[in-house]
Amino acid sequence: MGSSERARHWQYAELPGVDLLRARYVRKTFVRHTHEHFVIAAIADGVEVFHHRGADQYAGAGALALVNPDTPHTGRAGVPEGWRYGAVYPSPEVVAEIATETTSIRGTPGFVRPVLDDPYAVGLVHQVLRATDEGNALAADTLLRVAVTRLLRLNGGPLPQREVRTAGARRAAAARAVLEERMADPPTLEKLAGDLGTSPFALLRAFRAAYGMPPHAWLTDARVRRARRMLDAGHPPAEAAVAVGFTDQPHLNRHFSRIVGVPPGAYQRERKNVQDAPGRPLVASDG
Repeated sequence: MGSSERARHWQYAELPGVDLLRARYVRKTFVRHTHEHFVIAAIADGVEVFHHRGADQYAGAGALALVNPDTPHTGRAGVPEGWRYGAVYPSPEVVAEIATETTSIRGTPGFVRPVLDDPYAVGLVHQVLRATDEGNALAADTLLRVAVTRLLRLNGGPLPQREVRTAGARRAAAARAVLEERMADPPTLEKLAGDLGTSPFALLRAFRAAYGMPPHAWLTDARVRRARRMLDAGHPPAEAAVAVGFTDQPHLNRHFSRIVGVPPGAYQRERKNVQDAPGRPLVASDG
């Protein structure tokens, strides 16, 4: 990653269930991926473009990119100078708790539109990050709740429940379960389809319709998710790479950086430093 690009992906012990990111990217490209948490990305400068539900979305300065959990999306610069942003990633449980207390949304809460122009909410997100830098737990917790409440009131609603009805959807779900179980040694598409009583292209169409990406892309995303959990638990990156099915640590590094935004080593170091003194600087994400 070039010297003009910086990123820090961290956690703050007093905000459980929330990941934090501050970054500036110019040439960075995020491949299609998902998050287990919500994405609330507050754009400070430049423009981010991300493909979301069949269309390119543009978020410029003063806007927020909002992505619900398990929703495939990409990410790249929309202008030559790239984009600078801060983001919070609250878990579904954190958002549901806030929604229950402060909104009238019934069911599983989520965001309706992927881009919202709201400089005030953008400022709130950056204040949350600043409060964690300063070790101000009361401010960080308060501002996060105010920000999420505002976004849900302006742009929230119940998420539709995915129902597995068709034979294709059932086969896609079965294929996903096989890939989850055999992550380190997955079958070929032909073998997977044959075991499920269908053709490779029929399974490919059904899987893409159900999960927004083909099986091989979904598997890479799932491997990175599992690797993140292993890194969180203290396993070395090289061990996590082999355990989830990557050939070696450089293979993990490449995919991890294209999905999470920082290499696994930098990601894990921040996890180990959660209890460190506040005011840690923005660091280059090339190591």
